[in-house]
Amino acid sequence: MMTYENFRDAIKDALKAAGGPLTWTEVRTNAKLPQTFPNNQWVHRLEKDIGLDRGKDKQGVIHWQLR
Repeated sequence: MMTYENFRDAIKDALKAAGGPLTWTEVRTNAKLPQTFPNNQWVHRLEKDIGLDRGKDKQGVIHWQLR
């Protein structure tokens, strides 16, 4: 079972390496995460802990990036 800290670090590293916004699928693939969907409680913690910013594009696709 993955801890929040491991999840946080994997997300942060994947987003920093990308240098721009990624979809959840891209984040998951780049970070080699097993979750099909992210844990909503952890995602809200990431917004506070690492400055995660999520926004929808015109097609409704959510992109993740660091502030």
